[in-house]
Amino acid sequence: MKSTAIPFLDLVAVNADLQVDLELAWKAIIGHGKFVGGPEVERFERQFADFCGARCCIGVANGTDAIELALTALGIGRGDEVIVPTNTFVATAEAICATGARPRFVDVLPDTLLLDPAAAADAVNRRTAAVIGVHLFGQMVDVPAVSAVAERYKLAFIEDAAQAHGARHSGRRAGSIGHVAAFSFYPGKNLGALGDGGAVMTDDVQLADRVRRLANHGRAEGDRHRHELLGRNSRLDSIQAAALALKLPRLDAENSRRRELMDRYRAWLPPSFEPVRTDPAAEHVHHLAVVRTAVREQARTALTAAGVGWGVHYPVPCHRQPAFAEYGGRLPVAEQAAEQILSLPMSPTLRDTDIARVCETLRGARP
Repeated sequence: MKSTAIPFLDLVAVNADLQVDLELAWKAIIGHGKFVGGPEVERFERQFADFCGARCCIGVANGTDAIELALTALGIGRGDEVIVPTNTFVATAEAICATGARPRFVDVLPDTLLLDPAAAADAVNRRTAAVIGVHLFGQMVDVPAVSAVAERYKLAFIEDAAQAHGARHSGRRAGSIGHVAAFSFYPGKNLGALGDGGAVMTDDVQLADRVRRLANHGRAEGDRHRHELLGRNSRLDSIQAAALALKLPRLDAENSRRRELMDRYRAWLPPSFEPVRTDPAAEHVHHLAVVRTAVREQARTALTAAGVGWGVHYPVPCHRQPAFAEYGGRLPVAEQAAEQILSLPMSPTLRDTDIARVCETLRGARP
């Protein structure tokens, strides 16, 4: 008899024990009828800001909007350049281009695959307005080093924390360090909604007010018929906020379980699969369990045959994507990593026996 499959991510299992509470939250929202901007949104914004250690949180429609709104609120646009690692999800670069600014793709560190601070410093020119530190796979960038680059050249430091809910570096949470931070609550995130959602985080009250107005059609505070800014519609729905508020108290425990599972991978993986390194100053939340291997094709074939899910994040760096051809160049560390990386199943619902089975399957992957 064929053994039970191990999905890459089982969202049914992730949400299963919240079903009753989610149904109650939905009934409450049906009862008061405030489906957008209801009390659930304000409550979650306050709770998530407190969790991250930041002063202000603004719920928005998705993580891509969160980056674009943060850039726009900072006054970044046409004529500006924004430094960004090339091995991010394409949304980071999309958001930069949507403001009229240009992405300046840079290479990453060979061990953590995070933004290389030295490469960021070398990329600064007279048009550079900001640097986006992408907290990739669940690990924050080298915060002291990237902050130093931003301070030296008077750049805005923006955290792309879409994959780092609850992560820490040097004792501080993702979302509490940069001038502004952007989060995604896409369902597969460590803190995932039941649809799309995002948030902008900052300690700057005036910046927060500008983001909130931009996301609400540029409306003036207290006068919904006066539009002072050229804004857009990007608001977090009440039901998504309610779901996120239910999940937030469990996030630290679930992240701890992810770390335990990653420890199992490190202990049981065959030598030909090397996990991406964790910075000793970082508390990784392992949104993804990423390894590097010279036998990726064989591994994918073996995993698929065994009913085990897998992914690649990301097979084509942004500077090699056709949409960003004009910003291309040669970034050898990211290019080599893109040919080697493989994402293995990772979820707090996994059992140790699941990890053992994945690792045993990979032992059969040979050149």
